[in-house]
Parts: sequence; C-alpha cells; structure tokens
Amino acid sequence: MPLDPKLARVEKDFTADAPLTTCRFSPDGRFVFAGAQDERIYRFEVASGTKTILTGHESWIAALAVTPDGNTLISASCDNTLRWWDATAENPPANRVVKAHDGWVRTVAVSPDGSLVASGGNDRIVRLWQTADGSPTRELHGHERDVYTLLFSPDGNSLLSGDLDGKIHQWSTATGNRERTFDAAPLHVYEGGQQVHYGGVRALTLSPDGQWLVAAGLSKATNPLGNVQEPLALRFAWKDTTIAKNHLAEGLASHALWGACFHPDGTLIACAGGNSGHLLFWNPDQEKPVHTFNLPAQARGLDFHPHSQRIATVHHDGHLRLTTLTPPTPEKNK
Repeated sequence: MPLDPKLARVEKDFTADAPLTTCRFSPDGRFVFAGAQDERIYRFEVASGTKTILTGHESWIAALAVTPDGNTLISASCDNTLRWWDATAENPPANRVVKAHDGWVRTVAVSPDGSLVASGGNDRIVRLWQTADGSPTRELHGHERDVYTLLFSPDGNSLLSGDLDGKIHQWSTATGNRERTFDAAPLHVYEGGQQVHYGGVRALTLSPDGQWLVAAGLSKATNPLGNVQEPLALRFAWKDTTIAKNHLAEGLASHALWGACFHPDGTLIACAGGNSGHLLFWNPDQEKPVHTFNLPAQARGLDFHPHSQRIATVHHDGHLRLTTLTPPTPEKNK
C-alpha cells in the first residue's frame, strides 16, 4: 500500500536495562532483537512483549544479523568477537564465538542465501565466514579507515562495505575482487585542529527496484568533538555510481543518520539521532523530507518489519519503540 508518513505513531514500547545501540527483526517478524551498552542482547516477542536476555559479550553490541531461516542470530561486539545464537530457543545459548577482528567489530551481515557471514571493524578488513561452522572464507583488503557498515546485494553476488572515509567498496563474493567504489566523501570530515576523522557511512540500503544505493550519515561537521554537524543521505545511481540526490534534514543540527531503509513503495526512511530522535521520509526526487516524525528520545538505529508497516527504532533511553505507518483500528461501538 502507498505510504502516508503522516499516519506514523508509536504503537509499542519495549524497555531494556541500558542504552540501546542497534536492532534487527527476525525474518518472520516474530521477534525484534536489540543490542545494548550493557553487553547484552535483548529479544522481544513483538506480539506479547516478552523479553529474553542473551549474555556472553564483554563489551557493547555494535550490530546484529539474522539468518534467512530465522534460526540463528549473529552479533558483533566491541569485544572483537562475533557470536552465533539459537535465535528462537527459550534461553538462547551462544553456540559459537569467533575472534573476528583486531579491535571493535562494528558491522555484520548475512548473505541472502544464508551461507555467508560478513564482518568489518576497526582493523579496516572485511572478512567472510561460513555461517554453518564459523570457518573463515575470505579477507577483503582495501579500506583505509574503520569499516562501519555492510550490505549484501539481493542476489548475493556482491557485498558493499562502507567506511569512515566515506568510501563504499563493492566486492565480488565469489572471487573477493573489488569491482568498483562509490565515493561518499561528503559523509566524512577531517578536523585538523582537533585531529579527528569524523562521520563515515553509518548506514547502507538498496531501493526495492535496484536502481538506487543510499548511504547515510552526517556532514558539515565543523566541530566534531562538540557534536556540531547535520544529517545527510546520499542517493547513488546503481548503474554508474554517480550521486543523483542529496537528501537533507535542515533544522536538525547536532544530529546524524544512524539507520536507513526503503519502504516497498520507494520512500526512503531514516532515523536521526542527536539530542532528540526523528524518523525522516524522503521521496526519490526531493532533497527535503516530505515528513518528519518526532520520536520520544535520541534514536540510534532502525529496522523495517518484514511483513508489516512497522519500524523498530532503538534509543539511548533504553527503549525499543515500534512505530506503525498504518491508521489506528477503529474501536467497536460498545
């Protein structure tokens, strides 16, 4: 159904015990998982709100991925490890632990066929692993800064990796060769006075029709240590890597885009977090959002429900909120 962003409303609110950092729905939409700064993963059953806590990591949870069959959750942490979990068990154990990178593991993704896990982190390397047993398959070298985000193409033939410098490399999953690079330099700044590299590709998403790749993050970081910047999403033409549109978020100073996805009708949705939280909606041909939905607290990540008009967002106040994009169900006359 066509999206009407003005119908957005927070439908459910789940509470964790610490600031949340990332989230992911299970493929059937039954569960939504959230990573936290207390080194734990929270699993919420969407229908009932039942909370289950997964423990084992020794630092913040940076990213989550779920296999297409929904049976396995894979978590990436600042403790340098990936962990495999039984996603549906009553008390999920960590079935496998892999020391994946030297330094933080910032991002993880699972291939569409479920056979490969990709990870990236502060050692500037992208690694591929066999999902079945966690064995290493391939290392991809070429990034000069920390790897922040990963995305498989829908056919699984390509892997996209975005870094702090604003470079997005496209790799062949079959050969490991780098096929081309998208230049998202506006998402990066080096502030010489503070000697800080800042920004980077915080989110990647492909449009449903395969025509557009969007990279999201921040720009105009005139004072990185003071959190002075503006949100920005860059829309690339998939066919030739050129930037077709800058999607802006005027009036949201000190914010960055921490997650992005496409609605099935082609509307781009992103969450902005800073001293507050917002869901932003853009039409393909417009720079400014067609609607801004204010969230109750600073947002730090999002995921789109696979089978409904719901968006999960995680927040610094320890809440996972489900925003629905459908009108309220009329109450029956009593």
